[in-house]
Amino acid sequence: MYVRRLWANAFYVNTLFPFRGIDFFSLSDYTIPDTWRKAYIIWKEDGKMVYKWDVTIPKLSGDSPRRAYLWLPEDYEENPDKRYPVMYMFDGHNVFFDEDATYGKSWGMAKFLEENPKDLIIVAVECNHEGNRRLIEYSPMTYTNSEHDTIRGKGRTMLNWMVKELKPYIDETCRTLPDRNHTIIAGSSMGGLMALYGATAYNHVFQRAACLSPSLWVAPGKVLEMVARAHIRRDTTVYMDYGELEMFNHAATQESMISTAHLLLTKRVNLALRIVPGGSHCEASWEKQIPIFMECLGL
Repeated sequence: MYVRRLWANAFYVNTLFPFRGIDFFSLSDYTIPDTWRKAYIIWKEDGKMVYKWDVTIPKLSGDSPRRAYLWLPEDYEENPDKRYPVMYMFDGHNVFFDEDATYGKSWGMAKFLEENPKDLIIVAVECNHEGNRRLIEYSPMTYTNSEHDTIRGKGRTMLNWMVKELKPYIDETCRTLPDRNHTIIAGSSMGGLMALYGATAYNHVFQRAACLSPSLWVAPGKVLEMVARAHIRRDTTVYMDYGELEMFNHAATQESMISTAHLLLTKRVNLALRIVPGGSHCEASWEKQIPIFMECLGL
């Protein structure tokens, strides 16, 4: 049975990631005041849990909160000595539940993991929805978009926050395998571009990446420069795909895909490159790729 939206009133904690040592003695429809820093269960079934809480990224959005999600596998509580790999994902609001997703359809990751249990922790953080802020935060470079707006990318600031603040807190609070070999990054569209950025420019942190429909076309030359300048270890694995129906959405999509793939291969990256028959640029299509990229990344 697929159960959602169970609210926990077992704790109110004024810390950033209050997951350790929690006794969930009561589940109800209690609403925690917005003025409190909080973490609470939004889904629980057979030991598997999704937590949801608010984080801030001061260098990007000041004190404005955004949602973060944490998936713990089904045996997490049963095996207190066991540690797990961690996958960090962009557009966290679109990862688990349709009711949180921007367009009403998520990746359905909770349902997938319920049906296909993995020894894996997932951490997913919501994007910035204000104006062009998502494009700004999810771009490692400055470029001009289709509306002729200059997007001054702050992807480096975002990745620095993930690597220097988010990841250390998760590693301290949860039973993770914190080393590079067990740290994965994933996303789609601009989040897919950021996943590639993480796997290349931050290759000392992320060994594996899932880049679904990555927006390489926004600045193909700068993307190639980003990959060319990166020190990439030969055990790096990158999954990259595009949907058949999105291949002509942007003039540079095909060329940027081919040239980026070629460069990754010359740098001895273990690359899985796919064109998804009938696939398009949307969460419903990306959801169908979950079992494939999980297998390609050895998860």
